[in-house]
Amino acid sequence: MKIRGFTIIELLIVMAIIGMLASVVLAVFSGMQTKSRDTRRMEDMQQLRNALGLYYIDNNRYPVVGSATNLTGSDSVSTALKASGALSGAVVDPVSPTYDYVYETTGVATYQITFCLETNSIPNYVQGCTNTVSQ
Repeated sequence: MKIRGFTIIELLIVMAIIGMLASVVLAVFSGMQTKSRDTRRMEDMQQLRNALGLYYIDNNRYPVVGSATNLTGSDSVSTALKASGALSGAVVDPVSPTYDYVYETTGVATYQITFCLETNSIPNYVQGCTNTVSQ
């Protein structure tokens, strides 16, 4: 009577193959997460531009700040936008406080929001924290 089973070598080969497949899946998943966060950031920029436009229509100016302000949801700009009804909730970077949206004004009729992207997947924008939207 012969006992059948797997040898140690066969088990090690199967474990190595499973390990390689798992690492490939994790790498793809990680790339999908960063692209998803960048897409959310672009949606946040559009939401902020819309909210600032509504605020401007109601007040004939954008929220004025003395220096660059990180948008955290409890800052003066977010509070002003929520109080005016232009914004319903906090708009913050998906990985805040590692990255933040930074709001600046140069007058009552202009603003600039600086934000970071983790990939080069968004047309007309680059990886890094040098991206801006402005009015």
